Amino acid sequence: MTFPWLKGHGTENDFVLLPDHEGTIHGELDGAFVAALCHRRRGIGADGVLRVVRSAAIGEKSAGEWFMDYRNADGSASEMCGNGIRVFALHLVQEGLVDPAAPLVIGTRGGDKTITFGGELISADMGTPEVLGVSKVTADGHTWEAQDMRTGNPHAVAFVERLADAGPLLAQPDFDEATYPDGVNIEFVTREGAEHIAMRVYERGSGETRSCGTGACAAAVAAAVADGAAKPTTYRVDVPGGTLHVTWRDDNHLILTGPAEIVARGTMDWIA
Repeated sequence: MTFPWLKGHGTENDFVLLPDHEGTIHGELDGAFVAALCHRRRGIGADGVLRVVRSAAIGEKSAGEWFMDYRNADGSASEMCGNGIRVFALHLVQEGLVDPAAPLVIGTRGGDKTITFGGELISADMGTPEVLGVSKVTADGHTWEAQDMRTGNPHAVAFVERLADAGPLLAQPDFDEATYPDGVNIEFVTREGAEHIAMRVYERGSGETRSCGTGACAAAVAAAVADGAAKPTTYRVDVPGGTLHVTWRDDNHLILTGPAEIVARGTMDWIA
């Protein structure tokens, strides 16, 4: 199979992009194929795959022409990706498929998201967060209380004294499967100053990644709730791959702002 591909990242959360505008190249996008592409020894290597497809071509009901068909590195489908959607939007701009001067609506499994462009930074309206109960997470022999957050994906946010306390994060930390029957992204968060936090994340289906956009939103909201911060408020979120900013607006919407970059492109002859 021969097909075009690109590689991009947002704060070093990296993705393979597969242009498939009419949905005629990759079909249902087989999970084993996605996992092979993302493998860092046997494939291109990435935290996930973004198929660039028109909403109508795959029967998605969206106000946006374009749909971000996002898959985790293990091939499983995911609702949303905050870093990935900025890379996706940048690709559309660079290909001349959308006008960066106007807001851009992109369909996702987590609903339509509106993107705006501001120089080198791209902002995504991530919708409204759900602040739910608390559970427990365990990593490297330590157990913490974790805030249950939903910001397009399910998250468990644990505040720790040091990011290193989470250990090497080579395996999925333990979590409450009754609370998260479909799995969960787990954030380990430290406070760095006023409206300033840092985090590490273990993403379901991908392992520890250098950044997570929906996770940054979850961590920022958890910190704001704990701080009793009034809206609007903006938190700086440092991740291993860079810095993101999350604004929690008066209307309860979260705006995720950060960079995106396309670093490579080509045509591949894939040998299964």
